[in-house]
Amino acid sequence: MEFSIATLLAQFSGEKLVAPKALEKKLGCEDETSIEKLQIVLDALEKIGVLVKERGRYRRTYEEGVVEAKLRCSSKGFCFAIQDAEQGEDIYIRESYLNHAWNGDRVLVKITKEGTRRRSPEGEVKVILDRANPSVLARIKQNNQGFAAVPLDDRLLFELQLIANGHPLETSIEHLVHVEVVRYPIAQYPPIGKVARILGSDAEAADETEIVSCKHDLRRSFTPEALAAAASIAKVELGDISDSDRLDLRQLLTLTLTSQSPLELGESPIIETAFTLEKSSEEQSLLGIHIADVAHYILPETLLDHEARRRGTAVYLGETLLPLFPNTVSQRCSLQVDADKLAISILLSIDTTGNVTEFEIQPSLIRVDRHLTYEEVQGIITSESHLELPEVVREMLGQLLTISTAIRGRRLERGSFELDLPDGKSHYPDEGQLGVITVGATAIASLLKELVILANHAVAAHLQALSLPAIYCMQKPPHPDDLDDLLKLATNLGMSWKLQQEDEVRSSDFQNFTRLSQESEVNTVLNYLLQSTLKPVTYSKTPGHHFGLAYSDPYTHCVSPLQRYGDLLVQRAIEQMLVHGRDRRSSNSKDSVNLRHSSCHGKISWNVLSPNLAEELDSQFTPAISQLNEREKIALDAESDYQGLKKAELMKERTGEVFQGIITGVQSYGFFVEIEDLLVEGLVHVSSLKDDWYEFRSRHACLVGRKNGTAYRLGDRVEVQVKSVDYYRQQIDLVTVGGGSEANGDDIEPEE
Repeated sequence: MEFSIATLLAQFSGEKLVAPKALEKKLGCEDETSIEKLQIVLDALEKIGVLVKERGRYRRTYEEGVVEAKLRCSSKGFCFAIQDAEQGEDIYIRESYLNHAWNGDRVLVKITKEGTRRRSPEGEVKVILDRANPSVLARIKQNNQGFAAVPLDDRLLFELQLIANGHPLETSIEHLVHVEVVRYPIAQYPPIGKVARILGSDAEAADETEIVSCKHDLRRSFTPEALAAAASIAKVELGDISDSDRLDLRQLLTLTLTSQSPLELGESPIIETAFTLEKSSEEQSLLGIHIADVAHYILPETLLDHEARRRGTAVYLGETLLPLFPNTVSQRCSLQVDADKLAISILLSIDTTGNVTEFEIQPSLIRVDRHLTYEEVQGIITSESHLELPEVVREMLGQLLTISTAIRGRRLERGSFELDLPDGKSHYPDEGQLGVITVGATAIASLLKELVILANHAVAAHLQALSLPAIYCMQKPPHPDDLDDLLKLATNLGMSWKLQQEDEVRSSDFQNFTRLSQESEVNTVLNYLLQSTLKPVTYSKTPGHHFGLAYSDPYTHCVSPLQRYGDLLVQRAIEQMLVHGRDRRSSNSKDSVNLRHSSCHGKISWNVLSPNLAEELDSQFTPAISQLNEREKIALDAESDYQGLKKAELMKERTGEVFQGIITGVQSYGFFVEIEDLLVEGLVHVSSLKDDWYEFRSRHACLVGRKNGTAYRLGDRVEVQVKSVDYYRQQIDLVTVGGGSEANGDDIEPEE
């Protein structure tokens, strides 16, 4: 198995010594070649002082003035090391001190010169922890040595010498290619690459999915070994399951609800959650959220586990899915109609106000009775559908929606908010990567998410109460400075929106914004801009605030173990508790608690798991955190890139057409316009404004003509024509046809 220095160092914690054999197992080094490579790396890290060897085992050392960071370079060659810590300063790295590190690489940097009030600290790259560019998109050129690849990303300031591997390089000069790095630069020797795929004569001739997959180095297929491992997963026979192993819930009416029908989902459906609902009293209902038990099939440190860890998350590029697991795993684990399936069930007692009074977590056996799409449920509720359903199914759907409406009310009372945006095909049953519920064309989808979010919250609360190793989800609030333009835009549109505290952004501030924006003609654009200010959802070993859901207590993701590796890890923590958890202080103690029920919270004063089991879980979770965050970011960037290419393709076809738009950003070099109907952003460069000389007024975020008194400010409506489109860079150049506003005295007065 290939591993990075970052992955290797993540296996060390504190002062603990780790044996090479343990590292071989954790990193999947099973053959002689990989074991030899591992030893070479260990020797090198020992030599430069990153590791210390004692009695044949290794421990991590930390040198003062050496920090971990990510390189961010410009097209002009300026590079800064960006520290993970929010208060950490950016460190300037001169080109001669990069030591062959490239843009995006994760590195250890030694600070060589302290910063001052006016200058950033300086440093040099000591170790490259993780390469961000195992492959690049490039154009082929011919040189004296043969053929070379010039990366399209102008922040990668190098060329790769190409080795022959069967591709017709002579006839592919200037073509767009995907190049795999065979060898990174060493001393005076340049990097070497090989052409993995010729994508087309240029970017526009290539397929968007291929461009994005290659650009972000996304795995589009599985190795023969991974496919063989997936095919060997045995079907669970009911005779192998004793009554004490699992709660048999097959007698309950069980529904699965997704955005797509089984036919649209294909041969390998990913259906991870099912619902049951029983009326336990006039005031209480028992809601069951049943999650596919993927942890039963995918064991730690197996080939499929390593593969899923590398991928981190499923990626959706339009209709193309780059999955976490091979299709065979999805077929075995997905919750399908009329099939007995293993599940982890979160059973929540909910009162009529949407409050969870108690809950329990059980391993279970379920059987899905019916699958419905959101559109079908919407039609049933509004009586627009003629779908024939048993009355008990209709009643259950009505009760589910009644409960979810009450839960939504409680969420909004906390100060949470929701965005009015087209949600398209929803890939996750919870709030997903965005971190906030969207209310699109299908209201049913958002209401069902309310139920699943409760399950996530209950599991997080349980793991914390039992002091079990866990992976929590958190979302930090935006910085007030990030909202400056949005505040000015709201003011210019006549919205009386302001922050409750000048130095702090609260979830309720966003709730107020969405309430006020409902009255605006450009509500969707405003919600789209609000979304762009949200911080990403991140994983952490300790719980933190979740801005989008307004949770100050623990929250996690656990309902998508077929799509998110973090959910699978959380499921493993649950299963360790279910199977090996100690329900009393000692074997001699008569007093016990029900570890599966919320009634045990606050009553446990002992370690639920043995030290060995807790350490084993922790050793899986600790190194996974940074990997999960990195893979989530890559997935978001890739999906955003794909959408950007599709928009650029659309606008290129509409070059010369005129559209209505709203100004959403103003800079000295021009202003950005959001085309309302398409949610596409373009730039009107100041050089295209030929009718006057325009000056930038930063205080009022506007451009003002010296003579004609015309202003272009945030919120102004304009008519724009599509002038040109750079497809690969997704840059849309616009020119104004009409619009803008009349400058007032404050706009005209020069700034000091």
